[in-house]
Amino acid sequence: MGNLSLVTIIIIGVNILFSMKGFRDFSFFEKYKFNVGGIKRGEQVRIISSGFLHVDEMHLFFNMFTLYFFANEVIGLGQLNFVIIYFGSLVVGNLLSYYFHKNEYHYSAVGASGAVTGILYSAILLNPDMRLYMFFIPIPIPGYVFGIGYLLYSIYGMKNRVGNIGHDAHFGGAIGGYVITLVMAPWLFKENLFMVGLLAIPIILLYVMRKTGKI
Repeated sequence: MGNLSLVTIIIIGVNILFSMKGFRDFSFFEKYKFNVGGIKRGEQVRIISSGFLHVDEMHLFFNMFTLYFFANEVIGLGQLNFVIIYFGSLVVGNLLSYYFHKNEYHYSAVGASGAVTGILYSAILLNPDMRLYMFFIPIPIPGYVFGIGYLLYSIYGMKNRVGNIGHDAHFGGAIGGYVITLVMAPWLFKENLFMVGLLAIPIILLYVMRKTGKI
């Protein structure tokens, strides 16, 4: 964690301001949330703007706390690259969500989860041996175990529509973070090819399940 970079502070600040506006202004929230019908009408701005809206303060806090926790690991690639990974993950996450729900005209979603999951997966890719502490687990979890488990749960959530959660956006964000990070840091193929392959397993699994009609 440590001290936050300026770019991380700005992103968190924009999320807070945009979300607070959405909490108070229903028409603003409706105009900029992710909505399949709106996007089909040509309102592509929703693909970006929805990533800065949140359902409530707890939703906002959880996403920003997760970003705070993992941001510095990715900032090591450079602040511009961090921004590219953040927004790239946000876009890929929402595009995957659109792909899965394109026939559901009224489907809507909000949250920075896709972007934040992209940063999380990028951080794990860069430092797979990092140790994560969960409130309900008394021992530290290796980053790569958490990352793979999280995406496997996302597949389960997508298949069974578990909770009011955009599992597909989370998964798409992770794909964005994974791919963009490898493009920016190709040395990972040489230094840790096994981990690169291991972290790709859930992505390959989702592709196979989609192709075979199981999701």
